[in-house]
Amino acid sequence: MTERRTLLLFGDSNTWGAVPVGRPDDRRLRHPEGQRWPGVLAAALGAGWRVVDEGHPGRTTVHDDPIEGVHRNGLRALPVCLESHRPLDVVAILLGTNDLKSRFAVTGAEIALSLERLAGAVLASGTGPGDGAPGLILIAPPPILETGWTAPFFVGGAAKSASLAPLLAGTARRLGVAFLDAGATIASDPADGIHWSAAAHGALGAAVARAITEHWP
Repeated sequence: MTERRTLLLFGDSNTWGAVPVGRPDDRRLRHPEGQRWPGVLAAALGAGWRVVDEGHPGRTTVHDDPIEGVHRNGLRALPVCLESHRPLDVVAILLGTNDLKSRFAVTGAEIALSLERLAGAVLASGTGPGDGAPGLILIAPPPILETGWTAPFFVGGAAKSASLAPLLAGTARRLGVAFLDAGATIASDPADGIHWSAAAHGALGAAVARAITEHWP
């Protein structure tokens, strides 16, 4: 029997499956497992893959959040996730949206550099098969909308978010890893400007499945 390959999804609330909502009191609502993009992806890849969903609402790339807590820092959490689920054939990173919060005061270029640091941690981790490097795909989040109850937290974030895909594509080329622009397939929902509808989750799950199959047949 052929052993399944393992794919780790390292992301934020959109990997966790947060529902776009019109008020903050509803922000813990979550799409059903089969509708979330990790679930759609797992179904599309089939029995040959084990998909590990590591989505954490509020997760940043490398920042300790002074309001929501240091545990939101992706660079702190990533080594734990890598070692917990090793050996990993592929790691997919989909982060950057929470870095757009105005409290962090970073540019799109700085977010891309932060993602490059995460990518470097994966490639140097020795958590792939035979203690080598896992495969890696960087996924650029779709641009956000400054609308609804989240808008005061993301002042200036929409313009920055539009720059992430080309910047991250350049990072992926430089590192020699795979890249996917989620914004070419889906858009943020106007209900809160940062989360995705069930239809968008379905479309992204299918797109990521195609990319995984292409790069790791």
